[in-house]
Amino acid sequence: MEILMAYLITFGWALVGSVSMAIALVLSLTIFNFLNRGVDEWKLIREGSIPMSIVLAAVILATGIVVGNAIRP
Repeated sequence: MEILMAYLITFGWALVGSVSMAIALVLSLTIFNFLNRGVDEWKLIREGSIPMSIVLAAVILATGIVVGNAIRP
């Protein structure tokens, strides 16, 4: 019974983490797009712009690090 409870707790934290990460990514990318009004980031990435890809990857990784540290039990 203890193992089942441990699995449920782990599943709960995984659910909290995934929902938190989804919300944080939407917010952080919306803020990033708002701060760069004249730049269409997704168009640049489709055209093969490596620097813009690196910048967006850094935004996503930074958001993941912050969310991961915030929800750590």
